[in-house]
Parts: sequence; structure tokens; C-alpha cells
Amino acid sequence: MIPWTRRGFLAVAGGGLAACTTRPASLQGSAGARIDAAVDTALLELFERVSGSEQLAAQAQGVLIIPNITQLGFFAGGAYGEGALRIGGATVDYFSLSAISIGFTFGAQAYNQALFILSPEALQDFRLADGWTLGVDGAVTVNTEGAAGSLNTASFNRPIVEVVFGQRGLIADASLQGAKYSRIYR
Repeated sequence: MIPWTRRGFLAVAGGGLAACTTRPASLQGSAGARIDAAVDTALLELFERVSGSEQLAAQAQGVLIIPNITQLGFFAGGAYGEGALRIGGATVDYFSLSAISIGFTFGAQAYNQALFILSPEALQDFRLADGWTLGVDGAVTVNTEGAAGSLNTASFNRPIVEVVFGQRGLIADASLQGAKYSRIYR
């Protein structure tokens, strides 16, 4: 008989719990396929809720969609999400978004973000950058009206347009200024 220690019990219990809550690898699908499915859903929501977004996407050189960004904060906050850069409707790269804030940030929320990259130069700069930062590396126009507003390419004088939509939850200070985008391999 093997004597049970707390450490041994926790290891066995943790392993059993993990076995019950994870799906077999054959049922999980690839990480890239899961990101693409979430991006497809977010694009449908964007086109349905934000007037003019479909036309803007058709004129853009590329569109980065980051669905299900999770943002949490209690004095210090952070946000993270993964998405796909699409050119001509096809996924060409996967990116993560990460942001950290310190100060007046309370609550939790999830939302989607779309970056419409309108010029070939901005698309090239974005793809070649090693950690592109929103508000620092690119001239970005933010659609401040959110999903209630509409998009019109004539009103944007910057090469990148950011749209945040599908907000769920509540947080004070939902700014993404300084968010960093990094290429990920899925």
C-alpha cells in the first residue's frame, strides 16, 4: 500500500480533472481553424451591425479581425485576444493582441475588434513590424460611434480604421491605445 500525501493526492486529482475536462486531440481541431471560425462569426456580426463595414472591407488592402478580446481590470488591467489578418477574404497571418493598463480600470468585458488597413504601405508596415503597436506605429482613425455608428470611407483620412464592436460586460476605461499586435503561428 502506498501512503497518500497531499502532493500525491493533488497530482492524481488534478490529472483526473484534466482528463475529464479536455477533449481528445482528434476532436479539438487545429488552433488556426478555431481562430478562423471565430473570425468568420465576428465578421458576420460586424457586417450585420455596423453600416458600411462590408463596403470598407471590400476597399481595404487587408482586414485584421480579433474576436473575443477579453479585458479585465482592477486598478491594473490587461486585454488579450487572437485573430486573423485577411487579404482578399483569405487568412494570410494570425496575430495576438495584448494590452496592459495601470490606473482607473475596473471591471471585465469581451469584445471584437476590426482593423481596416486601407493603404498598401500601411499593410506592408503592419506585416513587417515586429510587434506593431496601436496608436504608436500607425496613423489610426477610431470609429468612436461603435456598432451604433456607420462607416464611410470618405470620412476617414488615415490609412488604418479601428472598429470595436460586440461589447459584452462592463468596464470603466475600455481604451486600446497602446495595444500591441504580434504575429503568432497556428
